[in-house]
Amino acid sequence: MDLAQRICSLTHALRKKEKIKVRQPLSRILIPVLNPAIKEQISAVQELIKAEVNIKAIEYIDDTSGILVKSIKPNFKRLGEIYKAKMKEVANVIQQFSQTDINRLEREGLFEAQISDGFITLTMEDVIIEAKEIAGWSVASDKGLTVALDVTITDELRHEGIARELVNRLQNLRKDKNLEVADKISVQIQKLSNEVDTALEKHKNYIANEVQALSFEIIPTLNGNAEEIDMEDFVLKVKIGKI
Repeated sequence: MDLAQRICSLTHALRKKEKIKVRQPLSRILIPVLNPAIKEQISAVQELIKAEVNIKAIEYIDDTSGILVKSIKPNFKRLGEIYKAKMKEVANVIQQFSQTDINRLEREGLFEAQISDGFITLTMEDVIIEAKEIAGWSVASDKGLTVALDVTITDELRHEGIARELVNRLQNLRKDKNLEVADKISVQIQKLSNEVDTALEKHKNYIANEVQALSFEIIPTLNGNAEEIDMEDFVLKVKIGKI
């Protein structure tokens, strides 16, 4: 569960960084795993993670795949406290780390390195490891755990995001009208654009089920007093009534 919380926290941070709402579904995250035990632990709670951060899949990779490139730099504050006058020499050793060296340190948590007067043992606390961004992805790392979020929003994902956002707005509208949870309603929505209309038509059964609508219509024009729902990127004209 600790791993699940850390993965969710990193993914939420990436969504915030990319300004992608949690209600907008995304296709997947990639998680580099360096040993089978960690993969097994994450797999045991992956459905919880997927639901929490609204992604379709979790994929596991290893660092030899070349998908993620790690960089490493010394934690100068800690090195100064431990090695004092030798700090620069130790820092230089760390800056020479290869991808294989970084992987080994992350995998084992320790790395034995040679300096002028003998060997030292470096730990994860002695360094700062970061994953470089790759096109179409947003990457974050924390204490040896890396998450790469696929930020590509396909038409299918965008349509689902519109549907989820509308459900949220209609639920709020139900509350504003003091409707009970069990109250059934009818919903009419005025057509707006090809993308929005397609999204609503494709997901109308889902929307209707979520908001307890026995009738859900997307029509050319709404007659009478319609309410406007601000969806941030556009405004929908809507009429709902209790059945």
